[in-house]
Amino acid sequence: MSGSLLIYDPVAQAGCANQELFRLESLSGKTVGFIDNGKPNFNFLVDDLAELLRARYGVAAIVKRRKRGPSVPVPDAIVNELAEQCDAVITGSGD
Repeated sequence: MSGSLLIYDPVAQAGCANQELFRLESLSGKTVGFIDNGKPNFNFLVDDLAELLRARYGVAAIVKRRKRGPSVPVPDAIVNELAEQCDAVITGSGD
């Protein structure tokens, strides 16, 4: 490793969405959702991260959902379910 860190900016292109973004003041008492993209090993990362969020940040509940595969979009039903149940959602990739 060279000692440098490459950071990707996850901001969507202009005009991509008309929703206002917000930041949670705290994760304490919140419900966090995870969307597993179906690649190997992401489930292990989610389990560890969920435990860390509970222990360190007071997250009250975790909701986990899995896509059929990395190239398949998340079904609308899952998006709607997570939007109703969760205060924040994390999507991820494994391998």
